[in-house]
Amino acid sequence: MDCDILISGGGIAGLTAAAAFGSAGFKVICVDPAPPITDGDADGADLRSTAMLQPARRVLEAAGIWIHLEDHAAPLQIMRIVDAGGENPELRVTREFNAAEISDQPFGWNFPNWLLRRALLDRLAELPNVDFRPGTGTTSLFTRTAEARVGLSDGSRITTPLVIAADGRDSPMRKAAGIGATKTGYGQKAVVFAVTHPVPHENVSTEIHRTGGPFTLVPLPDRDGMPCSAVVWMDSAAECNRRMALDADSFAEEASVRSCHLFGPLTLATARNVWPIITQHAARLSGERIALIAEAAHVMPPIGAQGLNMSLQDVATLLELAQANPADLGSQKMLDAYQKARFGDIMLRVRGIDLLNRASQASAPVAREARATGLNALYAMAPVRKMLMEMGLGMRQG
Repeated sequence: MDCDILISGGGIAGLTAAAAFGSAGFKVICVDPAPPITDGDADGADLRSTAMLQPARRVLEAAGIWIHLEDHAAPLQIMRIVDAGGENPELRVTREFNAAEISDQPFGWNFPNWLLRRALLDRLAELPNVDFRPGTGTTSLFTRTAEARVGLSDGSRITTPLVIAADGRDSPMRKAAGIGATKTGYGQKAVVFAVTHPVPHENVSTEIHRTGGPFTLVPLPDRDGMPCSAVVWMDSAAECNRRMALDADSFAEEASVRSCHLFGPLTLATARNVWPIITQHAARLSGERIALIAEAAHVMPPIGAQGLNMSLQDVATLLELAQANPADLGSQKMLDAYQKARFGDIMLRVRGIDLLNRASQASAPVAREARATGLNALYAMAPVRKMLMEMGLGMRQG
């Protein structure tokens, strides 16, 4: 065998898996056709941010990654959900959830995605048993009961007992394993960018619902002496394309109106990226000698910070199963246990986020009223509020 585990995909989830399994003593090869971009000002940088919730932090700590991140963390102490769906963009219903109600720690900590990649590479450089090969992709998969053979784009072939597919929503390894996926489109895109603003965010993450999708501001560390937030602005594809064509000042003016001026006038602090919004889930999480994680397994709209946090739960579950019986690595028994442990929870969250997204798209007055009324009633009930917060943190499995 060339390694214990071959990871196809060097995004945040794939690199985290490499660090997690490497820190646990497994010999890991991780490949990705595109070298990671670790400078936020570089062309092609991923300007999205990720809120690492409490369970994700534990995964990062165990993998030796958190120490490379903690100085850059922006804590998320309060989650604020706002309905502004009247005729004018103004606050109608506001509900806040303070992590102090259920924990002595914040809900999570927010990081730019390009910075996460940099911290992950710093950790992999400390692990002699992890071989990261940027610029190399997977091209073929041949499995048998005892092993998998994976062809790489450099012409080499790797033999391993376990392949982890972390290679995205169009996962070549998922397709090579013959595992189907169900995809749902919404006619939506998300514009992602960072802004500075005069009113401090005070570690409050704010999700504003109006029409087309939520407008979410997530705290980042101060930038150039000003409060700073990452923004995800979901709307129809046509509106997102129109806004991407605006100059910076016109775009910032529209964003300030959409934010209901909660933080004062917004000023663009980065370039803008645009991403298509879909829901997708694999029919299964495993095949012979292969496990699917992250977007190879599940893709969701960026609501509730679920996507990458679910991906790190995939990693944690696989690692726990691998450590429980290392001699059984990649066996059908282990992979069936992974399927059983993760599939139900993934489907619950996929369906829940799908419903929330459809509600957030509501534009008809009667639908907007229903959303505001439902938000008010749901979050006013203390037991329901506590359950939703715990589920959001991953403290409660569906």
